[in-house]
Amino acid sequence: MRRIGSALPVAVLAAALATTAGCSAGGGSTAAAKPNVGAEDTTPVTITFWHAFTDDREVDAVNAVLAKFHQKYPYITVNAVKGQTDDKINQAIRGGTAPDLAASFNAGNVGGWCSTGAMQDLGPDIKADNVDMSQIPQAVQQYTAYKGVRCTMPWLADTFGLYYNKTMFAAAGITSPPKTMSELADDAKKLTVRNADGSIKTAGFMPYFSGYEMLTEHLVTSWGGTWLKPDGTSNTSTDPAFAAALTWQKNLVDWFGADKLKRFAAGMAPEQSPQMAFENGTLAMMVDGEWRTAFIKGDKSNVDYATAPMPAADDHPELYGNGYVGGNVMGIPKGSKHPAAAWKLLKFLTTDPDALVTLADQVGNVPTTLPALNSPDLQLSKDPDFATFLGIFKNPHTSTTPASPDGGAYVTNFEPFAEKWQSGQVPDLKAGLAQLDKQNDAALKLGQ
Repeated sequence: MRRIGSALPVAVLAAALATTAGCSAGGGSTAAAKPNVGAEDTTPVTITFWHAFTDDREVDAVNAVLAKFHQKYPYITVNAVKGQTDDKINQAIRGGTAPDLAASFNAGNVGGWCSTGAMQDLGPDIKADNVDMSQIPQAVQQYTAYKGVRCTMPWLADTFGLYYNKTMFAAAGITSPPKTMSELADDAKKLTVRNADGSIKTAGFMPYFSGYEMLTEHLVTSWGGTWLKPDGTSNTSTDPAFAAALTWQKNLVDWFGADKLKRFAAGMAPEQSPQMAFENGTLAMMVDGEWRTAFIKGDKSNVDYATAPMPAADDHPELYGNGYVGGNVMGIPKGSKHPAAAWKLLKFLTTDPDALVTLADQVGNVPTTLPALNSPDLQLSKDPDFATFLGIFKNPHTSTTPASPDGGAYVTNFEPFAEKWQSGQVPDLKAGLAQLDKQNDAALKLGQ
């Protein structure tokens, strides 16, 4: 399901964590990190594992995988605590009461954790245990490490593509999902139905930012946009993909009528509701993650749908099949009382194919290693609508929002800019993006 991390004051968070980092890995530490791996110690131990799952079905799935871990390591008992947020994790680290292992829905905090040492450097353990990092796609590796410090590992992923209503397509004479952004715009117009007063009855597509999963990071991948330069500074005014994506988006918003589209978006049922617009038939196409397939089944929706990758920019056909990926992360906090046992659990949960397949099938997320992704035991791969997202995940052009020490402020800063843009309050897009880069770079300096 959709993983929404808390919108943290990221620069403040990084500064606060920096005061707790001491001589831990990262954060300018002068002490070399040492592996938690050592001679096998089978002394019985109980470790605390915090995770953010709260849904009973998902919590049961986590517990089932933890039971498999206990079978493998009977001397390690895991005390799993559900519903733990990043705020709670950070407070525990600062207060010296951190759990042994912590999992987060918010990969945006990885840069701060790695650069301050709030989460321990896993590099020595990975090397000592010969963990093959090539089993994890590059895009996923980008959001789980920062500047060579890998303080987290990925634990399932969310991948984004296009959902479309097959019944509406057939009625409009559309025989296949769009593969270019021009085709997407044309199809959206054909599928849109208006009321007598011109208001929107059925929207062919939701181009309005903040309408469900219509976010800049999910759109700009169609143009191959790169958020950061190699030195970590903001790239939105330098990379032409951002201006091209925003121009396409604004043209479609203007066709709908920004005020009409805003009213339609405001009237949509919540994203997690069984009455959400795509499931009730008032939205013909939308950007969404792989979890929607499970929601549609769980909601017993009658929508006749299929999935496809997001279309590619007209001048970048080689990008078709790619998408945006993000997901859950897991690390050993500074102050973990049993880091050796915690590492065993972390390694098991994030690299054991059976553990990943079991959890992915139960919660409806994409497994984050290639062996798990290609496992014949992965039942999700047998669902053609879900299999679309497995293909997107494996696509070499699939991208993410990489880790930064300010917690991804370059993304959160983009949101209010995008709102002004689609509302017609940005008269000069190039100048606006240049100013946004300055704002992002200032946040980056503050977060370092």
